[in-house]
Amino acid sequence: MRTLLSTAVLAVLVSGCSKPEDTSPPVATATFNISRQRVAFEAPVDLTYKFETLPGVSGISGDYYVFVHVLDADGGLLWVDDHLPPVPTSQWKPGQTIGPYTRMRFVPRTSYAGPASVVIGLYKPGDDRRLKLEGAFTDEVRAKRQEYEIGKFEIAATSPEDLLLVRKDGWYEEDGDAGDPMSRSRWTKKSATVAFRNPRKDVTLLLDASAQRDAFPVPQIVTITANGQPVATFTADNLLAQLRKIPISAAQLGTADMIDLRIEVDRAFIPAKVLPGSRDVRELGLRVYHLYVAQ
Repeated sequence: MRTLLSTAVLAVLVSGCSKPEDTSPPVATATFNISRQRVAFEAPVDLTYKFETLPGVSGISGDYYVFVHVLDADGGLLWVDDHLPPVPTSQWKPGQTIGPYTRMRFVPRTSYAGPASVVIGLYKPGDDRRLKLEGAFTDEVRAKRQEYEIGKFEIAATSPEDLLLVRKDGWYEEDGDAGDPMSRSRWTKKSATVAFRNPRKDVTLLLDASAQRDAFPVPQIVTITANGQPVATFTADNLLAQLRKIPISAAQLGTADMIDLRIEVDRAFIPAKVLPGSRDVRELGLRVYHLYVAQ
């Protein structure tokens, strides 16, 4: 009798917990392109997305986010690029094309190098609702969860296409959540230096950094030099990370085989002295999230 009762209860529980199949129609097709098929740690890469709404689509209720998960070969999550599309989903119309639009991201340094897949979807924050997409997706299991594999690329520890930056003086240890590679950053002191091989051609310095604007009565002034020669000067007044693209000519790099690139602020600060509740006694300059020299 106990066995029969347990079986009956189990049947009720399974029936009650099973999720009915989503019979709603797909709302759009999605396409994806990546600027480089092999990307090294800490290198930038352009991710380009496009959605084309289907003819019968009208009146999507609410604004959905695009979720983008980059997975390793075993399906483990490496990093994400969740974002709002340039046109809110509540404004999508039948047959409309959204994009293509491009987002530049830096590949975080993790313990994994190898093939990676890109999974995309549309979700509404705060609940489990997702919208269906249409297309030739390679993973049917994911597609049933409204998660769609739309691209692949290779993650490498290093690449001959990239200039290796060697941190020298003026850098603190990395800050951020160890479990979230996208949150990591590194503070400079009043000045900090990296070295790299001289490519003997024009380059662009990509500096993604923020400043502690509320620590000063007026913003810091940042000066960039290459082997002692001034390259750029700007005002650092952004509390949130801001990507600056700074051109450096071959003439500014000079003829030396190695380049010392220095980032210097006119004033540093000690958080414990100027920020309420802080116990941080380090002398800080800029908070650098990403630093890269593009050839």
